[in-house]
Amino acid sequence: MEKHTGHYFKSVDLSKRLIATMAMNLIIPAVQLYGGIVSGSMALISDALHNLSDFTSVLISYSALRIGRREPTLKHTFGFKRMEVFAAVFNVAVLFGAGLIITIEGWHRLQNPQPIQGNIVILIASIAFLANMLSTLMLRPEAHDNLNIRSAFLHMLTDAITSLGVVFLGIIWIFRPWYWLDPVVSWVIVILIMYSGWDILKDAFEILMNATPVGIDLHAIQKEIEAMPGVEKIHHLHVWNIATEGVALSAHVVVEDQMLSKVDDIAAKIRHELLCHFAIDHPVLQFEATSCPVTGILSCPVNVPHTHPEEGE
Repeated sequence: MEKHTGHYFKSVDLSKRLIATMAMNLIIPAVQLYGGIVSGSMALISDALHNLSDFTSVLISYSALRIGRREPTLKHTFGFKRMEVFAAVFNVAVLFGAGLIITIEGWHRLQNPQPIQGNIVILIASIAFLANMLSTLMLRPEAHDNLNIRSAFLHMLTDAITSLGVVFLGIIWIFRPWYWLDPVVSWVIVILIMYSGWDILKDAFEILMNATPVGIDLHAIQKEIEAMPGVEKIHHLHVWNIATEGVALSAHVVVEDQMLSKVDDIAAKIRHELLCHFAIDHPVLQFEATSCPVTGILSCPVNVPHTHPEEGE
């Protein structure tokens, strides 16, 4: 059932799914805020703030998606896909800000517990849970490959879990006056916010630092290419993510002195191996007939002649 649901949502344009998710995450917080004020539940209000931050999150994700589809320019030759990475970082910042507000208000509520109407909490939190699960299913197809969409997806999933927790909290309050649980659950929501955002921050940092993508072994690439006929050595090897999608590679490849047409054949084979074995779809290869004296694969000195013009010239 889940597989068929995923296929259905994947067939719907991602932009439309993001718009639908934005609409739900604008309506849900309004209902939750009203229900939290009427019932007196800080946990429900905290969940509303979390959902409201998700509206901002999805709005940013949608904007970044539209900007990321723009064609490359002479100034931005790789295009604008990294806007999605910046959007993911901003999303996490919004989440952490909401977490700080929830933490402070929760402390005040712990010192002064207030009666809470559990039946209203159950009703509102159940509606929020169903809406968040629907949003999660709509974003799930692209969450694996796109960091920006994954951040929005994790927001929705975290909201669904917290809303379900608030439902159980409302059930407890119907039978027991354990109102001190209200700020405690609010802090649990904060922990979930921090946990869901930390992995996004780490992934975004690695992309912005042009780090070698997870799962790619530079020594394995070196061994694979150097084992190919016609290749003597490879050095100055670098692999990085262009954005949340797409992997780039640059390398110096040492070959025998030969006709350029033969080098083109070697280049085509190398590109095929890189795409099929390492999912590298943007390789940049520089062919050389003489290797630089450096034995490692990461660097190669560039000898630039230094001239000292005569005084007065």
